[in-house]
Amino acid sequence: MSNEEKFEFDIANLRKEFAIENMVVTDADVALLKRYSNNEITMNEMINIITKDTL
Repeated sequence: MSNEEKFEFDIANLRKEFAIENMVVTDADVALLKRYSNNEITMNEMINIITKDTL
């Protein structure tokens, strides 16, 4: 399984798990996680982006 396939599989599982808790994983969330997964942004950058979006 390629990294891309594994990433998509993991995201599908996360969406299911979050749905159980009435939480929605958006395409923007997936894009952000993909950027982090590809080492395009750091954990701190990701946290800053999430924090700005939720304020």
